[in-house]
Amino acid sequence: MKAGRELPTLFQYGEEWTSRWLSASAHLDEEFARATAIELTEDRIRALGPSLGVDLVAVARHTRLAVRRTNLRDGLLAVLFTAGAGYLAVLVHGILAGPVEASLGRSLLGLVGVLAASWGLVLVVEHRARVLALKVIALGGPPPEGLAPPLDPGLEERLREQERANVAPYHEDAERTNPFVGSGERFQERVWHPIDISKPANASGGGKLSIIPFDVLDLHAFVEQEMGNIAGLEGLRAAHRLYVRGPMTLHAGKDLLPDRLRPPRAVIPEDMVQAGLARPGLGMRTYLCLERVGDSGRVIVCMHLRARLQHPSLTWEVAAYVVPPLRDSFMRVRTLRLDPFGRWWTLFTFTTGAFLPLLFKVPARLLRRAWDKFLRRWDLGYARWVIGKRHIEYDYGATGSIRAEAAEELEHIEFSDSTDALDFLQRLQRGVLTATEQFLKAHHVDTRSFDQAQRVITHHSYTFQGPINGPGIYGDHGTFNLPGGAPSPSPEPTKP
Repeated sequence: MKAGRELPTLFQYGEEWTSRWLSASAHLDEEFARATAIELTEDRIRALGPSLGVDLVAVARHTRLAVRRTNLRDGLLAVLFTAGAGYLAVLVHGILAGPVEASLGRSLLGLVGVLAASWGLVLVVEHRARVLALKVIALGGPPPEGLAPPLDPGLEERLREQERANVAPYHEDAERTNPFVGSGERFQERVWHPIDISKPANASGGGKLSIIPFDVLDLHAFVEQEMGNIAGLEGLRAAHRLYVRGPMTLHAGKDLLPDRLRPPRAVIPEDMVQAGLARPGLGMRTYLCLERVGDSGRVIVCMHLRARLQHPSLTWEVAAYVVPPLRDSFMRVRTLRLDPFGRWWTLFTFTTGAFLPLLFKVPARLLRRAWDKFLRRWDLGYARWVIGKRHIEYDYGATGSIRAEAAEELEHIEFSDSTDALDFLQRLQRGVLTATEQFLKAHHVDTRSFDQAQRVITHHSYTFQGPINGPGIYGDHGTFNLPGGAPSPSPEPTKP
């Protein structure tokens, strides 16, 4: 923006947008709160998938708080249900055995009192949940993790370590669909056109320069360092991550799996990550992960790169993924009325419609939770028994992540988010090509082969056509077309 130009500030959230909405949803969506609390806070043996752009500590705090509140509600409802059942039994017995007005009156009054107490309990709990949800998303309010009590320090440290993970064990089944767990939906996977790196560049005074030797580690380190300096890529997150197939976790060593009966670590020594570049193991490969976050963290574009350097050629393995914004169900807090009358009226109507099902179904609900908890502990205990006694391989890999599972389907992505994603993908592709060219020139490699390969690569660019609604279609030559018309052909490459 031109220096000295003053413009008004438009409404916007920071990158904590996703964390705020997920934390708020925990107070309004009991099913999500329980599933997320189990995922983040319960004992486990499998790895957690990377949740890009999410403050896991904040989300874990709010899900734990929401679960404890509903547990307290159901515990009190269970007491009221027992009392109500007793009053009802006395009332029915009195009617059948012969009316005793005093006894019938007390039983009827007690039954009404149970219903009134249940209604009031549900109203208070729901009111508290809505107040906290609104506080979490308040513009300019405190960070979401400050609005809920802290968890065990060891647990929070594990979650913070997960946010800076440089290794990601993935489940065996993900190898066929998306080994980059947590990176969203697959947009494109390609191996770029090979580049001849055997010819030296011409010297300015004539003759040939001597090629400066390099390996794949040098190339990756240069691209990682320079990507953030390339125009149009401000705010890019670039880091290397070792992806390990779940059953191979055991063979990666103590640095990744110090205890076979506990989940793998999320951060390992850097030399192990580099080893996955120089000498990939069976089911162990390191990728340069480029992550670009859109406005307010709504959409995230991930590009996973791996150089294939086998003299005399170089090529890039490229996998592009998109994490769409959260589903509309996580935006329920936006529909809460804020005017005094509307706030209490909607709360009154919700409580009136919900308290009887909550009261009458509380025994079944508590039994189901106890049974599910028993099954989880049984499965975990059995897995540890099998690992410890039979010494067989176990799949420690993650199957997904909280952020990716809460996202909208890619085919339903909105216009502004889709154009942001396409713009980011094109800029990332251009940035990788620019950094690669700079690296080759710095090492005195003739770049004529690179120029030819670049024309082929950019010919297969990402395009966006058609309206935003309806199922997406993957077109030819790397295009991504949405319905509304036939995909137009990619432009012809520019002639040299």
